[in-house]
Amino acid sequence: MPKMLANLFSQEVAISFAGCMAQMYMFTWALVSELLLLAVMAFDRYAAICHPLHYPMVMSSHVCSGMAGSIWAIGISNSAVHTSLAVPLSFCKSLIIDHFFCELPPVLKLSCSDTHLNEALAFCADAIFGVGSCSLILVSYGCIIRTILRIRSSEGKKKAFSTCSSHLTVVSLYYSTVIYTYIRPTSNLSLERDKIITVLYSVIIPVFNPIIYSFRNREVKGALQKLLG
Repeated sequence: MPKMLANLFSQEVAISFAGCMAQMYMFTWALVSELLLLAVMAFDRYAAICHPLHYPMVMSSHVCSGMAGSIWAIGISNSAVHTSLAVPLSFCKSLIIDHFFCELPPVLKLSCSDTHLNEALAFCADAIFGVGSCSLILVSYGCIIRTILRIRSSEGKKKAFSTCSSHLTVVSLYYSTVIYTYIRPTSNLSLERDKIITVLYSVIIPVFNPIIYSFRNREVKGALQKLLG
């Protein structure tokens, strides 16, 4: 985002090759890490609603720290593989990236080298991190819904659902756009359409994340009511 903002106010819209690879590395790292963090957050909701008495033990500070550290380490390793495979590629056709930053799919599409290995590994990463994390979330919420339906009081059901509402909103927005962009082969990309989708999960959703996660905060609710009159 800082580089994109700089380009908006500059006559020379360009980035160095090293800068492009650095962008790709950092973005891929953050992308995978957020997917895994959303899956862990779903497990946290599952433990809190389905096993409330065991929650302090299941989600202790040591467990949370270990999961967070593992997620960042996995994100770093995955990003290093994709970036290291992109560095040796040749770009003899054009040096103009049809995108607003250096994302893996448009960079691969621009290359005149054989990118089958890059595409295959990217697809495997999508299946493992994207689809795998999404499956974990679906299983967690399946158990959560089953537990909530067993609650007799309507107030208890409402409280349980409100606990998950913010996370469900973010998951729905984030996963739908990311999986749409990355789950297909690079040859099938429509870059004009994908640029709009990328803006959603790289700019719009992160901007709204603090608001979405604060919906249950009484002060935020009061401020929104004043703002809306």
